[in-house]
Amino acid sequence: MTVTQIHEEIEQTSERRTKLWNSLSHGYDPRVAAELKRLSDRLDQLWDEERTLKAALRFGDRDQIVARARVEERLERAA
Repeated sequence: MTVTQIHEEIEQTSERRTKLWNSLSHGYDPRVAAELKRLSDRLDQLWDEERTLKAALRFGDRDQIVARARVEERLERAA
């Protein structure tokens, strides 16, 4: 998924969540509350995915960064 695709899904999910909050304000419905919970969880996942993707684009692959850090750490200990 690209950053643009993630943002599009965030926007769509947020709009749906807003409509559900409005619906819930007119009276409690357990199905609406459950969907709100699911959408909130999905938004959290999307924001995490976006942060991870941006970090990878900016700094490189996480596994490569960790591998480089371990090599540097071994070199420092050896010195």
